[in-house]
Amino acid sequence: MKNTYKLPQREERGGLFRLINRFLRMDSSMSEVIHVRFLPQILFLAFLCLLYIGNRHYAEKKVRDINHLENEVEDLRADYTTLKADFMYESKQSEVAKRAAELGLKESKELPVLIKQVETK
Repeated sequence: MKNTYKLPQREERGGLFRLINRFLRMDSSMSEVIHVRFLPQILFLAFLCLLYIGNRHYAEKKVRDINHLENEVEDLRADYTTLKADFMYESKQSEVAKRAAELGLKESKELPVLIKQVETK
């Protein structure tokens, strides 16, 4: 079926779509399927598709980044817990006494003396 609709003649101008039509050299069979006047709508839809695809890639990249950061936070939390447990063990009185003995210090065997202050008026 041949296209019988004729557009009103316009004056020849060097527009973008005329330039595209000239360089793409659309033959008569192609121009029956996709007319040049639909080219702006087609380009707009192609632009929207590119935006959609780009947005999808951006979102997937952000999800991967979030998962990576969550794993890193979990590792840091485990390191913190381990270091805190090690610190609590090293700060016990018996462990401090062992380390002090290495430096030549000895633990006092005498009980501490309580000094009381007498109030004077």
